Amino acid sequence: MAADLASITGMTTPTGLLIGGQWSAGKAGTIPVIDPGTEDSIAEVANATPEEAVEAVGAAYAALPGWAATPPRVRGEALRRAYELMIADADALARLMVLENGKALKDAKAEIVYAAEFFRWFAEEAVRIDGIVKTAPSGANRILVQHQPVGVAVLVTPWNFPAAMATRKIGPALAAGCTVVLKPAKETPLSALAVAAILSDAGVPDGVVNVVPTATAGPVVSAMLADSRVRKLSFTGSTEVGRVLLRTASESIINCSMELGGNAPFLVFADADVDAAVEGAMIAKMRNGGEACTAANRFYVHDAVADEFTQKFAARLAALNVGHGLDEGVDLGPLVNSDTRSKVAELVESATRDGGRLVLGGHAPDRPGYFYAPTVLDNVPATAGILGEEIFGPVAPVVRFTDTDEAIAMANATEYGLVSYVYTKDLRLGIQVSEALESGMVGINRGVVSDPAAPFGGVKQSGLGREGGHEGLLEFTETKYIAVDW
Repeated sequence: MAADLASITGMTTPTGLLIGGQWSAGKAGTIPVIDPGTEDSIAEVANATPEEAVEAVGAAYAALPGWAATPPRVRGEALRRAYELMIADADALARLMVLENGKALKDAKAEIVYAAEFFRWFAEEAVRIDGIVKTAPSGANRILVQHQPVGVAVLVTPWNFPAAMATRKIGPALAAGCTVVLKPAKETPLSALAVAAILSDAGVPDGVVNVVPTATAGPVVSAMLADSRVRKLSFTGSTEVGRVLLRTASESIINCSMELGGNAPFLVFADADVDAAVEGAMIAKMRNGGEACTAANRFYVHDAVADEFTQKFAARLAALNVGHGLDEGVDLGPLVNSDTRSKVAELVESATRDGGRLVLGGHAPDRPGYFYAPTVLDNVPATAGILGEEIFGPVAPVVRFTDTDEAIAMANATEYGLVSYVYTKDLRLGIQVSEALESGMVGINRGVVSDPAAPFGGVKQSGLGREGGHEGLLEFTETKYIAVDW
């Protein structure tokens, strides 16, 4: 099967554990990697045990002093080389991602470019870890502030963006001088292993980056967090799992960054350019097939433009070509697994029971693979259960409103607060609404907000800390204050 994988992607992908610069088969057998578009196994990847994960922590700890002492320019140049290697291998990496994740090839190619950009951005940020020197107000001494690497970092990434979520954490960690152990999602370990191999080829020393795929994430991550050598946890995933990891990390007072669930509102006001709003909705909802924490989850559309918006949006979705991500011209691939498809189907059924009107889709095609048809629901009641769930699929529930304050209140009526989208021609209104929305990020007349140069993160139950931007670098540092008298 590995040979078949190489023939399809055009690259050889490691399938073992990476610990201390050595690839190994592991002691607990393998994990099958399933192609969501065919439901066939495409590879077998080593399955790490808790003991092997702790061994990886040891390798990262041994490599930490040397990497932390490496000049920032040298660390940055290694990341820059990794960026160039990723771009050179972009087509092969994208095809690999399609096979394990299911997304359309054009989405996978876009992700590889986005993922590589984190290495380029943090290659530049590595030399910008600034400190402060100032005189104490009393005049008695100087205040010297430094930012030092936090130490060994455990990185836990999800399946929906298997390359970008790895590079968004590895990039700033390495730039800051930290060493890492990456635990990728069991559904999509191949992209993470490929990124690790690229970092090795780029000259990152053995032990600085370690990767431990596993089918038993709970015990493996818990074992690492119980190790006193681990000083940082960076997790992207569900709020439910995030709560569990925060409790576990609290036992050792581990520095935590959490990028958790979302329930993004997409607000379209009466004066909005409806065609632009539809275009933005296509990106905000359908990027990655809706399997994104930033995906527009609830569409609040002013009654004056709701008919036009819904009809045009449904027409655009109906024109999408659904199929295996590697097939020519495919716009929308399958969902990642059968459980995700079942959840999406149940949410659509509940929305129609709650009074929503099915405009488009609402079914799973009769074919192999975990496909679900693009779906639009109109006149969904503000109390419908689907509005309280992260859909993670190609489903758009439309709620109508007539009052701005009402729209803001509905948008904020969630425990999540990751991102919001606002469409209006009135910049004053757009800024006022953005300031009133309880989310860490807002896109005004834009269907995408993610940018390696910008601080990505949420409020409320959507997480702690920021990734990307200069803030993402500081997440992997500790602040040290030194009182000096000279």
